[in-house]
Amino acid sequence: MARWGLVIVAIYGLIAVVTPLLLAAGLLPDPNAGLDNPIYAAPSWQHWCGTDRLGRDVCVRTLQGSGVALQVVLLAVALALVIGVPLGMVSGYLGGAVDRVLVLLMDTLYTLPVLLLSVVLAFLLGRGIPNAAAALCVVYVPQYFRVVRNQTAQVKAELFVEAARSLGAGPVWILRRYLLRNVITSVPVLVTLNSADAVLVLGGLGFLGLGLPETVPEWGSDLNLALAAVPTGIWWTALFPGLAMFVLVLGLSFLGEGLEAWVSGGEASRS
Repeated sequence: MARWGLVIVAIYGLIAVVTPLLLAAGLLPDPNAGLDNPIYAAPSWQHWCGTDRLGRDVCVRTLQGSGVALQVVLLAVALALVIGVPLGMVSGYLGGAVDRVLVLLMDTLYTLPVLLLSVVLAFLLGRGIPNAAAALCVVYVPQYFRVVRNQTAQVKAELFVEAARSLGAGPVWILRRYLLRNVITSVPVLVTLNSADAVLVLGGLGFLGLGLPETVPEWGSDLNLALAAVPTGIWWTALFPGLAMFVLVLGLSFLGEGLEAWVSGGEASRS
């Protein structure tokens, strides 16, 4: 399962890298240019995935949307990692009032529905790639915090941590040198699963018109535009963006499930 997921994600990464180069070289048409094309043209040799209601090439927009989705999702997950992991380690190691305050804050965020919180934050921050990544980042910080905090609270009671503390090692040194490598074993699994969920949430924001600017090709906004055309038999404007989103989520889910099975098997063999 992990191999299939890795292959799918690698293909999307390759598409994200190659598509801008082909656009810059003029080998692919501008994804926002459609005045010279017929509207709602069916898939053909000239337009492999057809055109939308503005005459834009659906295939090029779907390919360009791959890079946009990966860019936003990776930025959001990276920000969530940078914020959630240190907070979880500090909370689990120090305990006391600091731990209670951080746990209360993170539990409050965690109880809110993911899409609702993302919609509110996207509405407040506005449309744009950094803003969309920030809106998604806040949603996933509590998950990293909870996982890392619980593991830190367990590992800090180990003998090697007590020995380091008795030798005069400070909290920062212990967190960085002894605890970090022991509490991030399950983080890669959470990264892949959160990335799959973030693709869907980003699509939902785009569908609601709160994701990225209109000039940026994005699967959710294209599905919103295709909604009115589907009942009339124009299926290609919705099929290809939806299929691209589905396959990417499937690949990330496969990768996450495979990593989880591998990590669980490794922990079982060590025990």
